[in-house]
Amino acid sequence: MHDFIITRALLVNGHQVDIAINDGKITAVSATIAAVENNQIEPPFYPAKKVLDLAGRYYLSAGWIDSHVHCYPASPIYHDEADLVGVASGVTTVVDAGSTGANDIDDFYRLTRAAKTHVYAFLNIAKTGIVTQNELADMAQIDKQSVSQAIARNPDFIIGIKARMSSSVVGKNGIKPLIRAKEIQQENNQLPLMVHIGNNPPDLDEIADLLTQGDIITHCYNGKPNRILTPAGALRESIQRALKRGVLLDVGHGSASFSFEVAELAIKQGIYPHTISSDIYCRNRISGPVHSLASVMSKFFTIGLNLEQVISCVTENAAQALRLSHKGVVAEGYDADLTIFELKQQPQVFSDSEGKSVTGEQYLVPLAAVVAGDLVLTDEGKLKDVFSL
Repeated sequence: MHDFIITRALLVNGHQVDIAINDGKITAVSATIAAVENNQIEPPFYPAKKVLDLAGRYYLSAGWIDSHVHCYPASPIYHDEADLVGVASGVTTVVDAGSTGANDIDDFYRLTRAAKTHVYAFLNIAKTGIVTQNELADMAQIDKQSVSQAIARNPDFIIGIKARMSSSVVGKNGIKPLIRAKEIQQENNQLPLMVHIGNNPPDLDEIADLLTQGDIITHCYNGKPNRILTPAGALRESIQRALKRGVLLDVGHGSASFSFEVAELAIKQGIYPHTISSDIYCRNRISGPVHSLASVMSKFFTIGLNLEQVISCVTENAAQALRLSHKGVVAEGYDADLTIFELKQQPQVFSDSEGKSVTGEQYLVPLAAVVAGDLVLTDEGKLKDVFSL
């Protein structure tokens, strides 16, 4: 007897599948051959304790992963609740991007244990995390020993390190915090390094030339002068070199870091994001322009990405970048983390971080998250009756 079967699920490639789940893992995936007669569902994995029939009407993908959020509730600047940015929005896994440093990472870990959403962290190289906006203006804040000890204490929670490399954060230190971050990375098993880019100094060319394979540039489509495109609209040579070395581009939308104009120019040149993330916290979730990961994902339909490309950026691409080898794919043996959603075909107005609005013709509506085999309905309560088991 299986714990849970989802039948007639529509994948983004148009195929329908039936999925069997046991003990929080996907145990089988089969092309749909279910017979539905007189409301009696008989999927190929029958019998099961619970059966959810999506009737070929609703999409299903691996669970969405938001690789850049801020969800440490005790943070004085950027804070939120993991489940509000997670399962309530169809997101099964979130990664906090540097809200906490070595001083408070243990408290953050403790708080996340009560969440239904899977929560991981990029550890801020500054021991205080983001308590102020200039955490890297004092090099004494970067204590390599404290960072290594925190990683050793939380090896399954801290999946990378974070350095915010913009003028308001580093002050007069320029590129020095990033040099220190690369040293920390080398001393801690080459954990992924996420680098925030914004206003200069340091100049983006200095930043990019220090990055190596697997490092992540977040806020990649920001509209600030220190951006990935030259004034003429071409990709900076330093970013070209970085991408050839295997450096990854992450969206990190946020309140001030996403420009439709920059994203559209880049994507027309084939400069695609490896991961789409929200940089969400309570203020930009409630008041915009972020609102949710689904909203950020939907914006990319207006600038040249199709459904399969968008979903890849929050599933398999994200899992690979974050080294979450057990997530991101709908296949036997992977975690039973899934997102059920609709693709609505109607006009929707989207705003970027520069105050520009664009009308799209379609948008994503997350309906439910499956986390380790447990079904959690999103805030789209209109379909609760559909998902009654």
